[in-house]
Amino acid sequence: MADEARIETEAPREAYDDRPTHLEPGELPPEVQAPLAIYKGAEPPTPKWFKDAVAIEPERGFVESLGSKLEVLSWGEVGKPGLLLVHGNSAHADWWSFIAPYFADDYRVTSMSLAGMGASDWREKYAFGDFADDAEAVAQATGLYAGGRKPIYIGHSFGGGQVFYAASRFPERMHAAILVDTGFGGPPPEELERRKRQAEMVRNIPTVDRPSRVYPTLEAALARFRLMPPQPAGNPFIADFIARRSLKRAPLPDGSGEGWTWRFDPEMWNKLTRSGMEFSNGGAGKVKVEVPLAHIYGANSRIIEHRKAGAPSPLPDDVLEIEIPDSHHHVMIDQPLALVAALRALLAAWPH
Repeated sequence: MADEARIETEAPREAYDDRPTHLEPGELPPEVQAPLAIYKGAEPPTPKWFKDAVAIEPERGFVESLGSKLEVLSWGEVGKPGLLLVHGNSAHADWWSFIAPYFADDYRVTSMSLAGMGASDWREKYAFGDFADDAEAVAQATGLYAGGRKPIYIGHSFGGGQVFYAASRFPERMHAAILVDTGFGGPPPEELERRKRQAEMVRNIPTVDRPSRVYPTLEAALARFRLMPPQPAGNPFIADFIARRSLKRAPLPDGSGEGWTWRFDPEMWNKLTRSGMEFSNGGAGKVKVEVPLAHIYGANSRIIEHRKAGAPSPLPDDVLEIEIPDSHHHVMIDQPLALVAALRALLAAWPH
């Protein structure tokens, strides 16, 4: 999402590697390297539909799980069928705040910030099982079960990996699961260690004992925002909305005042326990999922490119899949209304 760590361009990346990275100027075109820089801190032109959607303010609060406070946003009435929305890595609950209002008339919708991201608490370690327990705690606390039916989980990218894990391990917790451009496969431990050593050699890169980089102005911070895997920001006004909500105030290193820094835990990936990721590398073959499962993906997504090139996938052969044309990995940025339409169609006719 934002610039915080340098990774060699030839290094292999996992399919849902939406972690922050920095590439030298010229390695990526400007619309990929710094999609918001041309606006110099101003908001890009924004269409009415988007303004109307984000004007529908959610209930904002926190749910406690495993000793951590988790940020939650909710729309719609308690008592209607529940939808739980889960964002990608280094993202936050507001990635769904222009999508969720389209479902608020018919559903109780909650978007959560995963631990270590958004305004949720950071942890000493992160684990797939803990994320699954967090999701259940959020679903219970925000009324997603109150309609008498278990909620449907919807997860994008890394969040889709969490949804898939929960669907395979705790099918009793959900009515169905929808993945949005979700890939599988993580770097081996030695690659993570190499990246960590390399990052620690680079000045202004966060480590366990050093805070995230602080930018002196909002304009400077927004100019460093980018998407991972690398892609253009299909709709800059959405990227800008997301970027502004990815930042928080922080003291400048020289003590001269406050600047801006990113809200996610920069060490999240290094703190992530790999137990529970055994489905990622395909060693166990296809994973049995007892709940109805669907996958929506972007036609131009790197994740789909990897899969077509033979990257292993644990998704069942009979998974229902829907392609969104003219979209990269970040479908809600590239084709938000097409994503809304696909989700609406799925929820109206599926699961049986």
